[in-house]
Amino acid sequence: MSTVLDQIIRGVREDLSARRSALPLEQLRDLVATKPAGLDALAALSAPGGVHLIAEVKRASPSKGALADIPDPAVLAAEYAAGGASVISVLTEQRRFGGSLADLDAVRAAVTIPVLRKDFVVEPYQVWEARAHGADLVLLMASALQQGELTELLGLVEELGMHALLEAHDEDELTRCLDAGGRIVGINARNLKTLEVDPSTVSRLLPSVPAGVVGVAESGVTGPDSVRDYVGAGARAVLVGEALVTGADPRSAARELLAAGGRRVDVEESS
Repeated sequence: MSTVLDQIIRGVREDLSARRSALPLEQLRDLVATKPAGLDALAALSAPGGVHLIAEVKRASPSKGALADIPDPAVLAAEYAAGGASVISVLTEQRRFGGSLADLDAVRAAVTIPVLRKDFVVEPYQVWEARAHGADLVLLMASALQQGELTELLGLVEELGMHALLEAHDEDELTRCLDAGGRIVGINARNLKTLEVDPSTVSRLLPSVPAGVVGVAESGVTGPDSVRDYVGAGARAVLVGEALVTGADPRSAARELLAAGGRRVDVEESS
């Protein structure tokens, strides 16, 4: 029986095939060669002074459907940056999340901080795409990849001057992310095979992330209390989408979450 994750990846591969037909890999590589170097997402997420925020441009989700009407992702990203976000995450999967590479382009043009391409990356072509569209950070999910694929894709990400956010949601996946050489490792409270969210997953696994690796808490953040809980478990960054896009004031919401995690955002510095 196929899981939700299986179904999503099936659609991702179909859409990827269409894009590859329209723009062959050789041409994509030529496009990458014209792009400026990527920003250092690892440095951005390693800076001292409290928790970091990866703020997400997220239109929809498989579990809840449409979340927010985002007429201009560039405007939202700019608000996140003004609120103190260290990285902007952009969902580019279209079928279940309503995202696109056009959203990534718009955000890249609007902010001067690192940008994460958040998608279900299963082939090298998608890594080249990410760099071509200005991403500095790429999500690699252990649940979607065999170990050899995870290691190979991480190597390509780093070869192209980016960093990877390696994602785990159980002990085995965390071990695999660390064995692959992940320097930014996220623990996802959401099991994408069932869509169930269990914040205790983050609290249980984050303490096993070594001190030299940036531990990121993903999913399950509903407000400041969630951030405090995750920071208490060892999170150095939190990735937040729904709680930000469904609110009325994303800039203030970002600042509130950061304050809960011990990071002070000066208005003068972030405006």
